[in-house]
This record gives sequence, structure tokens and C-alpha cells, in this order.
Amino acid sequence: MSDRKYRQRGYQDDGPRERPAQGPKKPPEPRDPRMPRDPRVPNMPGFRDVFRCTRCGSVEQVAVGLLSTCSKCNVDLHACCQCAYFDGGATFECMQAIPARISPKDARNTCTFYSPRVKVERETGSSVPVSGAKKAFDDLFKF
Repeated sequence: MSDRKYRQRGYQDDGPRERPAQGPKKPPEPRDPRMPRDPRVPNMPGFRDVFRCTRCGSVEQVAVGLLSTCSKCNVDLHACCQCAYFDGGATFECMQAIPARISPKDARNTCTFYSPRVKVERETGSSVPVSGAKKAFDDLFKF
């Protein structure tokens, strides 16, 4: 009778396995320095700093003046809602220690703490020119 509960064969039933004897090691092959050793690294997209309008999402210049407006929707860019320190849950809705609440948040103001909200985005567009075959294919469907 076996001392195992379910009488199934397991890894302990066989004796210890021996590894097959290996012969002498081969010397390393000479490598050609022109041949790559590692697999090719995938073409990873780059990253860029972007300032976007909070209302319409268009990309704007990071250098924002007091009279700057969005090029697409004409909203004021020097406003609390466009600021990096704007936080709806903070005191006076600003992460800086301001003496009084500035209202409305989407109107132009003269806050000295203003800094445009710059985000890091992945570059998804390709800078490679369109090949002749792709251009010819796209031209087939133009009216």
C-alpha cells in the first residue's frame, strides 16, 4: 500500500534524475562587427511638451502673454482654467497661496502665479514623406 493519499504518480516516485554528461565546450565563434548582435530596437515614438486650450484642445504656443487668445475658439489663454496651478479641490481653486478667490476662472486675469498647463504627449504623426505608391492609391479616391 502506498503512503500517498490518492495513489497517483508524482515527481517523488522516480529516483533523482541525472543530467547527461556534456562534452567539452566549444570555443566562441568569431563575430563580424558589421552584423548586429541584438535584435532591432522597435521605432518608439518620441514625446513632446504641448500646451493645449482647455476649451477646444488646439495646440497653442507655450509663451502666453496677458492678451493671448486661442487661435481656434478665441478664449483667453491667461486665465485660471488654463493655468498649471488650477485645482478645483484646493482653496480658492488654486494650488498657490493666493489672498482672494479669482472669479470667473475662464476670464482673463493678471495673476502673478500664472503658468501655462504644459502636458507631455506622445508624438503620433509620422514625418516620413508619403511614398509614390501610397500617393497614387490615395489619388484614386479623390473627386
